[in-house]
Amino acid sequence: MFFQVLSIFIDVVTPVFFLVFLGYFVGPKLDLDAKTLSRTAYYILVPCFVFNMLSSVNIKLAVAGQMILYITATHILAAIAGYLIARLLVCSKEMTAAFVIIATFGNVGNLGLSLIDFRLGQAAQTSATIYFVTIVLVAFVICVGISSWTRGTGLSAVLSVFKTPALIAMVPAMFFFTTDFEPPLFLSRITQLLGRAMIPVMLVTLGVQLSEIRKISFDIYVVIASLVRLIFAPLIAFGLAGVFALSGIEMRSGILQASMPVAVLGSIIAIEYDITPEFVTTAVLFSTLISLLTLTALLYMV
Repeated sequence: MFFQVLSIFIDVVTPVFFLVFLGYFVGPKLDLDAKTLSRTAYYILVPCFVFNMLSSVNIKLAVAGQMILYITATHILAAIAGYLIARLLVCSKEMTAAFVIIATFGNVGNLGLSLIDFRLGQAAQTSATIYFVTIVLVAFVICVGISSWTRGTGLSAVLSVFKTPALIAMVPAMFFFTTDFEPPLFLSRITQLLGRAMIPVMLVTLGVQLSEIRKISFDIYVVIASLVRLIFAPLIAFGLAGVFALSGIEMRSGILQASMPVAVLGSIIAIEYDITPEFVTTAVLFSTLISLLTLTALLYMV
């Protein structure tokens, strides 16, 4: 068992986190701009990856629907868990919203897609991508919604989620997915080339973003909120897999995507709405470091 866990840590976890640490240490020395890198990934690489994967996907529509409902229910319940735990701790309105953000928004792009690829192989990339797109949509709606509610602002920002490039790319991708038509070869090759660059660029970008964190306010609440994301969410995913009759790669990739540490996008939302941004940002850094252990254990179990 020990050698199996060690092998997973070295061969699966280490390559992924090496790129994160590379960005963390090299980014400041090379004066890399996290905003430029993240915008490149957000507006170009991610949409190309999503289009390339979904337009050529070979999965039954009914199964895809099951997966979408499954991972949506998982993250709604994770958000509710975060909310209830915050209320039990008698947290303020802002801290409660922060708990929900941390519980809901996992790093399913940078870390999730790459770890699943290394652990489960290329065959799992389709399900991992479906989960990735669904989680980002659900997390944005929940996190922006709770932030807007906390600040008493309108929910128009929630609707802007549907204008994100990755979701826009899904429209033509779903056309090819649901019909017998194939995308033009030149388009497939362009999106494939750009899509291949997504994961390494996003991992390095994550490291650069973490290196820019200046104010760290560590306390027991950070630990509890992070554990909701790293422990509660995958347990919920495991429990719901049977309810939605999922097994094999669909179940394993779903549990793994639900177990990722807090995404930097969560802290961006917290900063935008002034939802205890230092607390959420600290949770991003803490959960990412602790996930070295939790993800290694989970990767062994699945």
